[in-house]
Amino acid sequence: MAWTWRFETADGAETSPAVEPEEFSTQGDAESWIGEVWRELLDGGVEQVKLSDDAGAEIYSMSLRGALDA
Repeated sequence: MAWTWRFETADGAETSPAVEPEEFSTQGDAESWIGEVWRELLDGGVEQVKLSDDAGAEIYSMSLRGALDA
C-alpha cells in the first residue's frame, strides 16, 4: 500500500510543497516524514496536509499551524 500527502494552503487549495515527499510504503513512514519536515513545509506556504492511502481514501487531515500553537 502507498501513502501520500496532499499539501494545501489555508483556504484548502492544493499547493506544491517546499520539500518533495518520498514514496511511503507505510502510514508510519508517512507520519514520521511529516514530523521531520512540517516546519519547512509551513515556512514554504503549506498550512494543512491530508494523508491518503493508495485507494484514495482520506485517512485524516491536520493543520501545520496548529503544531506551533501546541
